Amino acid sequence: MKTINELLSEGVAGRRVFVRADLNVPLDGTTITDDGRIRAVVPTVRALAEAGARVVVASHLGRPKGTPDPAFSLAPAAARLGELLGADVAFATDTVGESATATVDGLADGQVAVIENLRFNAGETSKDDAERGAFADRLAALADAYVGDGFGAVHRKHASVFDLPARLPHYAGYLIATEVGVLRKLTDDVKRPYVVALGGAKVSDKLAVIDQLLGKADRILIGGGMAYTFLKAQGHEIGTSLVQEDQVPAVREYLERAGKNGVELLVPVDTLVAAEFPDMKSKAPADPATVAADAMPAGRMGLDIGPATSALYASKLADAGTVFWNGPMGVFEHPDYAEGTKAVAQALIDSPGFTVVGGGDSAAAVRTLGFDEQAFGHISTGGGASLEYLEGKTLPGLAALED
Repeated sequence: MKTINELLSEGVAGRRVFVRADLNVPLDGTTITDDGRIRAVVPTVRALAEAGARVVVASHLGRPKGTPDPAFSLAPAAARLGELLGADVAFATDTVGESATATVDGLADGQVAVIENLRFNAGETSKDDAERGAFADRLAALADAYVGDGFGAVHRKHASVFDLPARLPHYAGYLIATEVGVLRKLTDDVKRPYVVALGGAKVSDKLAVIDQLLGKADRILIGGGMAYTFLKAQGHEIGTSLVQEDQVPAVREYLERAGKNGVELLVPVDTLVAAEFPDMKSKAPADPATVAADAMPAGRMGLDIGPATSALYASKLADAGTVFWNGPMGVFEHPDYAEGTKAVAQALIDSPGFTVVGGGDSAAAVRTLGFDEQAFGHISTGGGASLEYLEGKTLPGLAALED
């Protein structure tokens, strides 16, 4: 896999360089609530611009249905990228139409443009190779070289991720090179004990990675909404908590296999419960109660791991050589249900090992809860991509960057 350093050594002055970034940031209207993914691509864009390239940045945002939708415009992300670069960033109001062509043609050496949301064109996500390829052809006409730096999208077989690199000289940006290096430390060069903390809402999103980790990790700590499916599999009352009934047999089998493999697979020993899901707009006090995980009231729902579980998980992280964390431990966006996630984040900071925050909601939690990002070994920009890499899957966007 060639990297951006090789492209820079070849010389990029006057060349149009297409950077596939991941600017898929959360928005409140037109206000960006977490700019972490934009900041992550700045080093690549800045290096190219300072070397005289004419930089064309492209990304998706959200899930529009293959047609323009103002709610998913990349305009706010383009403006924020300009602020971070300290330079004007041009914005094209389409992907491969008149605005994109004119905007790119108008770039001078060292200038940057962002084209509109790639998913406004149905060809970006099409399962039809010909339709996807036709869109990639039009994107290729905007550039002389391709830099893949949108790690959060490399697990998608999309036109700008998979098909476009085949049409242009292609290189990995700084972000992707860093992400791959980190993930190799979680698969090929693991320092033990290797501890994995998994949370989030759906256990189905994590089953494949748990399957792989049962042969690799020393300890797996379960939290978040998915924990209640584990508790259900153990035969416990879970009240009105989130549960995936169809996954209970698989979870039960994993619990049994963990014991046979000598892997500590830990589930909450206590939990915070309430009568209903909290009001996330007002953040009004929710008055939760802490109960033992095997004594949940029938009419209550679990919304965070309890203090005893937080202490237990912190103890299991205290001597870790390597830690991977993906998924919050509770509804961290509400102050009454943030303590479990805070405890795990702090335990990673206190751990002597190499710590990786696996993107998505975990990365958002780190920033939302006010932790210093530099206190972690690495904060990934791609939760889904990280999980699929750990599952052993071939990621289309990484395969496309190989020579």
